[in-house]
Amino acid sequence: MQAFIIESANRPGEFARSASAIAARDINVAAISLGLGQRGGSAFLAADESGVRTALKTAGLQYHEVPVVTIWLDDKPGTAARAAKRLADAGVNIELFAPVQYTNGKATIAIGVDKIEEARRVLSDQLTEWMVPEPMHAGIGASAH
Repeated sequence: MQAFIIESANRPGEFARSASAIAARDINVAAISLGLGQRGGSAFLAADESGVRTALKTAGLQYHEVPVVTIWLDDKPGTAARAAKRLADAGVNIELFAPVQYTNGKATIAIGVDKIEEARRVLSDQLTEWMVPEPMHAGIGASAH
């Protein structure tokens, strides 16, 4: 899985522009947006990665792709910090750390990294499969009943 990361100005309409480009192709995504001072950024995860590439290129939006590993964490204090430290100790840079699902006291986290194989090795005891479900609700996957 790849995350599509877009850097932008932190102003009204920037997230809407990239999200609309993808939505125009009827592609469902898990999306994260964040502003830091004058700069902002968005990350998109989708099952239709080729469609996202095409949508962003067609809209003239610059992006970079980051490989993603998905892990499970107990939904309690300190678990994210421990996973992040394990990656840091292995020299793996985190470009995206996004909760994508919560089920039965467990959180599924999508982590975009610069060294995917090393991340998989370091977090091998926590790896889990996850895909963008249809449909998404407010950017967070609803648990199945």
